[in-house]
Amino acid sequence: MEGPRPVSALIHAATMVTAGVFLICRCSPLLQYAPNISVLITIRGGRTAFLAATTGLLQNDLKRVIAYSTCSQLGYMVFAAGLSGYAVSMFHLSNHAFFKALLFLGAGSVIHARSDEQDRRRMGGLVKILPLTYAARFIGSLALMGFPFLAGFYSKDVILELAYGSYTVHGRFVYTLGRLAAFFTAFYSRRLLSLRFLRSPNGYRVSYEHAHEPGLPRALPLRILSVASIFVGYVTRDMMIGLGRNFWSNSILTLPKSAETILEGEWLPSSTKLIPLVFSFTGAISSFIIYGYFFNRLYSLKRSVVGLYLYNFLNRKWLFDKVYNE
Repeated sequence: MEGPRPVSALIHAATMVTAGVFLICRCSPLLQYAPNISVLITIRGGRTAFLAATTGLLQNDLKRVIAYSTCSQLGYMVFAAGLSGYAVSMFHLSNHAFFKALLFLGAGSVIHARSDEQDRRRMGGLVKILPLTYAARFIGSLALMGFPFLAGFYSKDVILELAYGSYTVHGRFVYTLGRLAAFFTAFYSRRLLSLRFLRSPNGYRVSYEHAHEPGLPRALPLRILSVASIFVGYVTRDMMIGLGRNFWSNSILTLPKSAETILEGEWLPSSTKLIPLVFSFTGAISSFIIYGYFFNRLYSLKRSVVGLYLYNFLNRKWLFDKVYNE
């Protein structure tokens, strides 16, 4: 959906696209007595997280990458709700609101500075021109990929622990897809930072000559959201999730049998809890190595028959639009 950047930030962070997650969590009294529907919700959420992460991997429009990232994170929230982790789902929704709004407003700052250019292939070299925007985008990207002690770390990892601790076939299925989605999320987050800010400039000179940092009305939200993206997960974790918390009162119902899954997730071994973090770091490091030292080989791979087919398949969103239209 096309729209101004502040509108995109509000829609993706707090209103339209998150309404479904809110509705699922509010319907917890129904879903607790419909286990087959909960399994369906879990599988659909896991598939969405994986599909959207792979689609965002090869998008060239700046805002589309962030939009598919939103879709992927919604998949996490939905499969957490399917596993009866309604509080965890809402916790990730609230954490996600801060760093996703930060990413969209940061993208808006870049697009405005580059004279409405949204193609990430025509950017680069902006780190010295837009240091505040780069810092905000850097914090938002780290929070999105689940870097330790930032907002996304406290909620996304708990969702994957919940999936692992369910000890069911569908739980392990979405846990596997969630780990892969974490890898791809870190990969394209690091890639987007590199292509926009760190690589050599790759656009028209005149657009760089007029590039500038946003004024106070646009810079202030970036600073507030940057601070929130760092601390909000740490501040609100013990208040919103965990057994015995009464934060949600009667708005969420979890039967004692479903609470066993939450308990299992909390008492997993530390080595198991670190697996999603390893996937995230591996994705970020892989992106750094490939785009820093093997960019020419990556281009050659893209020009090959298999590489071109894979690129078109993911860039065209798994051909969903083609199926719809034809």
